[in-house]
Amino acid sequence: MTAATTYYATPKYTRVGYAPVQPVPFSHSLHAGQLGIDCRFCHSNVEKSGHSNIPTSQTCMNCHSIIKTNSPLLEPVRVSYQSGDPVPWVNVHVLPNYVYFNHSVHVARGVSCVECHGRIDQMEVVRHEKPLSMSFCLDCHRQPEKHLRSPELVTKLDWTHPEGTKGQIEQGTKFVHDWNVKPPQSCSGCHR
Repeated sequence: MTAATTYYATPKYTRVGYAPVQPVPFSHSLHAGQLGIDCRFCHSNVEKSGHSNIPTSQTCMNCHSIIKTNSPLLEPVRVSYQSGDPVPWVNVHVLPNYVYFNHSVHVARGVSCVECHGRIDQMEVVRHEKPLSMSFCLDCHRQPEKHLRSPELVTKLDWTHPEGTKGQIEQGTKFVHDWNVKPPQSCSGCHR
């Protein structure tokens, strides 16, 4: 029973491919992809907070008070903006309560959004792309050089090192040394 629960209750089994219907059909492929809007425009706390914020209707209305002002698809955003009640977005990436994860630490150390969320900029509907299982996280913590880039490139989801894997490993190894990157591999690092 324990083995079955352990296997089936992991994010790898239960969430990969999860793509809930949202109250507003927001296209990341349009906004982040075609229009090139930086992830941090909407998820503005990702560099400052342990949690990435879901954008408020004010964030949406910064543009949509001028663009597509009468679109029926944006009615829930306009209602939210007028009432002050949040748009009832459905969280896609949810870690179990027993897992501690700090977005700002990862972003500050050059871990790109793409490492955990996939190519959001190509998704019409956001889906849970990566397993976010313990082994997924530990693979990165054990070999961070494979995943680090300059912090100004963390939201450039299509970026790859111009010298390929060899260049990535060389640059990542330098970042690990220069930034004193020592990701925790003990249980207490992520289970607090």
